[in-house]
Amino acid sequence: MPGLDLPFSSTEYARRLALIRADMERRGIDVLFLEDPSNMAWTTGYDGWSFYVHQGVIVFLDDDPVWWGRLQDANGARRTVWMDDDHVAAYADNFIQSTERHPMQDLARLLEAGGYAGKRIGVELENYYFSAKAYLTLRDELPNAEFIDATGMVNWLRAEKSAEELVFMRKAARISEKIMDGVFERVEPGMRKADLVAEIYADAIRGLDDAWGDYPAIVPLLPSGADASAPHLTWDGRFMQEGEATFFELSGCFRRYHAPLCRTVFLGQPPRYLLDAEKALIDGLEAGLDAARAGNTAGDIARALAGPLAAAGIERGARAGYPIGISYPPDWGERTISIRDEDTSVLKPGMTFHFMPGLWMDGWGLEITESILIRETGPAECLCDRPRRLFVKT
Repeated sequence: MPGLDLPFSSTEYARRLALIRADMERRGIDVLFLEDPSNMAWTTGYDGWSFYVHQGVIVFLDDDPVWWGRLQDANGARRTVWMDDDHVAAYADNFIQSTERHPMQDLARLLEAGGYAGKRIGVELENYYFSAKAYLTLRDELPNAEFIDATGMVNWLRAEKSAEELVFMRKAARISEKIMDGVFERVEPGMRKADLVAEIYADAIRGLDDAWGDYPAIVPLLPSGADASAPHLTWDGRFMQEGEATFFELSGCFRRYHAPLCRTVFLGQPPRYLLDAEKALIDGLEAGLDAARAGNTAGDIARALAGPLAAAGIERGARAGYPIGISYPPDWGERTISIRDEDTSVLKPGMTFHFMPGLWMDGWGLEITESILIRETGPAECLCDRPRRLFVKT
């Protein structure tokens, strides 16, 4: 029987499947194999912590998709996907971490039985979850097939969020606000970072009202002082120090949908250079938000941001954001559009981004960011509602 607690309506899943099939036909793909758990969930509803083993969703042009994975995870598929039980297929446990066999041999037999041994098979080659060994095994087992690189294919189809998806992202945003409010309330000199992160996780998982918290695709990032010059450091057992800035990169998560939010806290009296950077960054954010309009490009946002930063003598080489939505570890980005000067992707209503112009400078860092929605008209909407400023606590 189909999943008992599907996050979306049957109409929504049908819409997504129609988009995938249309793109398959355009690319000449006879059958598509999706390994990315975000794409698996978006297509079928599957939600389980099983992405550490080989699994996937097989999409056909003329039949419902098939979930394929480890035998012990098959019941999880039956509990969460919209397809009937006969569209759940599993391989035996002796394929797991074996030197004698590989799960892709089982997938090859499944595709062969369906008449696809000599067809054009789409696979997500550039993906965290599809190994070189998996591809080589599948190619060796199906020597007459033509493998088409479908990297990012479904990711791009996810770019424009439906009304149902935006409900989840707004709930995730409310959780993000709750988490950040808790940080501001609790943080103080002498507080152990590990203890603060414990409270962050408690707020994130408890959620609020009808929005229970799911686990985010990225752990809390909160480097302080000189460590804040690096964007991706986590926490340790050290204590919060007076005279240091700490940025907090966090996200609430609801039904796997994210709305990241970053703010920076300074304990004590911030130095002049940090206040000057704060002003330039806020001016850049405001300009970028105004440029984030349907019909403009991702590059337009980046150029609008760069103006106030350049005027303040601040140069940053990193991109300034990326699309967000449904995701699993290790990343809450959709890995398609990048907010940077050369990206000519046209912004469309329903697209959602983490507008993320972090400053990681020599010896210090500053992050003030927004999760944004491209609207039908006018500038982007910020999904979270918290002041854009450096928070000072004395």
